[in-house]
Amino acid sequence: MYTIYVKFDCIPGKREAFIERVKAEGILDAIRAEDGCIRYDYYLSEKDETELLLIEQWESKRHQQIHIEQPHMAQLRELKGDYIISTTLGEIELK
Repeated sequence: MYTIYVKFDCIPGKREAFIERVKAEGILDAIRAEDGCIRYDYYLSEKDETELLLIEQWESKRHQQIHIEQPHMAQLRELKGDYIISTTLGEIELK
């Protein structure tokens, strides 16, 4: 299993709008339907209204690498400019 986190710093007041847009465009459903996707979930920080955390869990690193090449991911990267200031990625080791 391969698990990563993605921390987004959102434009103030746009965090929830980003999630709603990803859902409305069908991107979230498309990702969750991908081969090898176990989990793709957003979490909101209670402390910081601009912080958004994404946990992705895949059957393998290869599945995640195929995922980032999908057309709906290009669409997601395009729309991020309207909502996201910066993005930080990291791997999570589960024991």
